[in-house]
Amino acid sequence: MLKDIVAVKPLTDYQLWLTFEDGIEEIVDISQLIEFSDIFAPLQNKAAFAQVQIHPEIGTLIWQNSTDLDPDVLYAVVSGTPIPTYSRIVIQ
Repeated sequence: MLKDIVAVKPLTDYQLWLTFEDGIEEIVDISQLIEFSDIFAPLQNKAAFAQVQIHPEIGTLIWQNSTDLDPDVLYAVVSGTPIPTYSRIVIQ
C-alpha cells in the first residue's frame, strides 16, 4: 500500500484531517485508534496533540516526542481497505 500522507490539519477532540498522496482525504479520530498510555500518553494533552507534523522522508505523522503513526494503518482506516499481510518465505 505505502501511501504517504501529504497534508494534515489538527481539528478538535483528537481528530485529524488527512490527505494522502493519491488524493484521498478524510477526518480520522485518533482517539479511536490509540490508547493514551506509554509513548502516546503525552498526546492526551490537546496542545501537544495539535503539534502534529508530517515526517518529510517517510510520509507519516509525527509529534515532538518522536511518537509516530503508521501511514498504512491510517490509509486503511480512511480508504476502507485492509492492511496487506506479507507471507514469510522460509528456506530450508
